Amino acid sequence: QVQLVESGGGLVQPGGSLRLSCAASGSISTIYVMAWYRQAPGKQRELVAQIVSNSNGNYADSVKGRFTISRDNAKNTVYLQMDSLKPEDTAVYYCNALIRSFNRGASDYWGQGTQVTVSS
Repeated sequence: QVQLVESGGGLVQPGGSLRLSCAASGSISTIYVMAWYRQAPGKQRELVAQIVSNSNGNYADSVKGRFTISRDNAKNTVYLQMDSLKPEDTAVYYCNALIRSFNRGASDYWGQGTQVTVSS
């Protein structure tokens, strides 16, 4: 069984920073892609950033230059550094990963979500 556990959400003022973490655990053989999505109230879930192994990340236009995604492969962990936060960044942020486990083929996994609120 594979699990993704997120941490680091919270309340921050506009212009502030937060760092999200997501650790994958369980019977993991290979992690191909790790990503962050977000879903604001009344809106569809959208891709924020994704990273493949040690490559550079890909970002949604709305967060380019403000957010940075990174991975620690030794810890099976992905991070999202969020700077210059805006009220429109308020959403539930979800970790996502494409993982091959030892007892099944590659599957898509999701974390439980962490709330990020940007407000003065």
